Amino acid sequence: MRRYEVQNSVLNGEIGVPGAKNSSLALLAAACMAGEEVILENVPDILDVEVIKHIYDDINIKHMTNDGKIHIDSREISSGDICPVKSSRYRASYYFIGALLHRFGRVSIGYPGGDNFGSRPIEQHIKGFQALGAEVLYKEDHYVVYLEKGRKLVGNKVYFDVITSGATMNILMAAVLAEGRTILKNAARDPEVVDLAMMLSQMGAKIKGAGTDTIIIDGVESLGGCTHRVIPDRLIAGSLLIAAGATGGSVKVKEIIPEHLMSVISKLEEAGMEFEIGEDYIMNKVIDQPMGIKVTTGMYPSFATDLQQPMTALLINASSDSQITEKIYPNRFKHCHELNKLGAGIIIKESRAIIPGKHNLKGDWVEATDIRAGISLIIGGMMAEGTTYITGIEHLERGYPDVVEVFQSLGGNIEYKEDVEKEEWVTA
Repeated sequence: MRRYEVQNSVLNGEIGVPGAKNSSLALLAAACMAGEEVILENVPDILDVEVIKHIYDDINIKHMTNDGKIHIDSREISSGDICPVKSSRYRASYYFIGALLHRFGRVSIGYPGGDNFGSRPIEQHIKGFQALGAEVLYKEDHYVVYLEKGRKLVGNKVYFDVITSGATMNILMAAVLAEGRTILKNAARDPEVVDLAMMLSQMGAKIKGAGTDTIIIDGVESLGGCTHRVIPDRLIAGSLLIAAGATGGSVKVKEIIPEHLMSVISKLEEAGMEFEIGEDYIMNKVIDQPMGIKVTTGMYPSFATDLQQPMTALLINASSDSQITEKIYPNRFKHCHELNKLGAGIIIKESRAIIPGKHNLKGDWVEATDIRAGISLIIGGMMAEGTTYITGIEHLERGYPDVVEVFQSLGGNIEYKEDVEKEEWVTA
């Protein structure tokens, strides 16, 4: 059994932040749109990226990692048929549709997988592709997005019924090589959307309005190569600041864009934390006990759903009740059931988690059901007496490079453990 073993800890020190997972997965697909080599810097070393490299190999995309940079050359790409097993291993595989549909007129791909906390529908993606002239065929283990013979992608107006960063980025990629103008309304404003638009613009795309709710794309005939550096991961940065506050320590998180973290900083300040904010760093000051607060998740620039789980752990020790309302994924509370095994006493009511506060935790066996849930359990384990055993760590490995080493570097008492098979230790 693979697991993390965590004991009571106080986090202190300085640490840099890797490139953003949610940006990298889109950029790695977008790199396949170029007629020249693309070089991506600051891509995190995570399992999702390894899966993409295997997909590259399957469809004859040349790639090489050298000195922290990934060189991508798709000039000899052979197909838009993506292995359904590999593509279903992570949610963001759908970006290959936006990247390759213009090139092949047909992309087949497995249904999105990844985090296990409820449905992540692709209806808005499909709506966007259909608006640009594509058709969709659903199979048992995969689906096909294609253009009828003789048809091309043609620009159109696309209004997203809900704000979705994934669909915004996917349709943005398809639109840059479509004929004419595409206007995306109710578009996501996330920094990752802006990061993608910046790279595509370097490649020759014509995009206006990224970072607002209206993005205008004028299609071009082809894209060239570029060198692009992935933005820092705001979700890892936010998680580390939350973890520092939860354990009573002080951490300076460096190599970040502080503007991307203002929503979480505002809520942490409301809970009583204080910060020093520089041009490319944020450092929290030690707090004995946070105050209870109310948090409601929303799309950027509101409080990120990916940070509500770490925030839940911090609020277990608050001086009064707290409440978290989940507006993005209303069922994203499996971590609360696991934290309750440690003694958190959290009550779930529909899309709300009521956190009583003033609870002392005691170590036990818990399971991470998605990436951010795993971080909340690590934080909970560092707040608890005794040892907390965390299984389901494959979810953490998908999105956090060297999570054990990161927390250890800050003084965290966390170790990776793997049981030895009986046949290996039984002697004659």
